[in-house]
Amino acid sequence: MRLWGRRLLIGALVLLVMAFVGFQLFKKQISWSLFTRVMETRLTDDPVQELSDGLHVYMCGTGSPMPSQRAGACMGVLAGERGFIVDSGDGGWANLLQMGFPVGELEAVYLTHLHSDHIDGLGGLMLQAWVGGGRREPLPIRGPVGTADVVAGFNAAYRIDSTYRTAHHGPDIADPGGFGGRAEEIDLPIGPGGREIILDEGDLTITAFAVDHSPVEPAMGFRIDYKDRSISISGDTIYDQRLIGASRDVDVLFHEALQPRMVKAMQEMAEQVGNKRIATIFHDILDYHTSPEDAAKAASEAGAGQLILYHVVPPLPTRLLYPTFLGDAGKAFDGKITVSEDGMRVSLPAGTDRVTVTQLMR
Repeated sequence: MRLWGRRLLIGALVLLVMAFVGFQLFKKQISWSLFTRVMETRLTDDPVQELSDGLHVYMCGTGSPMPSQRAGACMGVLAGERGFIVDSGDGGWANLLQMGFPVGELEAVYLTHLHSDHIDGLGGLMLQAWVGGGRREPLPIRGPVGTADVVAGFNAAYRIDSTYRTAHHGPDIADPGGFGGRAEEIDLPIGPGGREIILDEGDLTITAFAVDHSPVEPAMGFRIDYKDRSISISGDTIYDQRLIGASRDVDVLFHEALQPRMVKAMQEMAEQVGNKRIATIFHDILDYHTSPEDAAKAASEAGAGQLILYHVVPPLPTRLLYPTFLGDAGKAFDGKITVSEDGMRVSLPAGTDRVTVTQLMR
């Protein structure tokens, strides 16, 4: 038995050595084969065709201005075959491409407000939609009053680059007429309701509603109804009855969230080490965001089916921190609560009451 054991061990070692030597001899061929397979898969796969009819939300950016592994605020929404993006934070468009979102079929971008972390990815997004998507007319960008100035600024910043793209690829690939964005400002009615249907076409309705992110004004959220499924996206806000009223009975409420206890702890640490500037910033952001507990309360009062938190503050480098971040949110809402992450796709198939979450990238 000992002899057989030694022979097996020697045989295994010989196989390992042969495998190592073989890899060293042919590693360039092996790596090239892997590369071509990956590229073929990426260029030929169409993950959208595999989706059932319904609403599909791509969490392309779930972070905040605080440095973290999360991209800035960004959501891609497919309503049937129609594509929209809500906010365009830095890094969001790159995540969308990795997740298989059809950026080339994008109809419009909706901006909840004009804070930098919700718009600083617009330049790259417009470029990808133009050259990668073959647009023949500028990308519609719809948002609050002031959106025209923002879009004009990005158009000016990328104008010179656009001439290079056309000169290099030719007008069939980079049609000058499709460059940039076209602003369409949404001016909501004044009053307690503060909402307006801004798109109503067959099975699809998009409603904009005012929220309180003072001193950032105007600020808004969006409700999207497609066939028998519905979602609501808060944008940045405090607990707001207008959001609750506009989000009645949605299948999923996507709500921003800041955990005050954690941010206050960060403020105190900054004070202890003498960093008064950062301590002041931590203090100031407490009064215009929503705690997970209040987001849960809003979801409960709206009668939402599920609550998904995004625009996560502070950064959460590990899921072990999620219970601390959520605090007592579970006591305020009986439905499922999810702390979203970049790369998640939330699917709501039409004709069902299902909500499924798939992690497309990590």
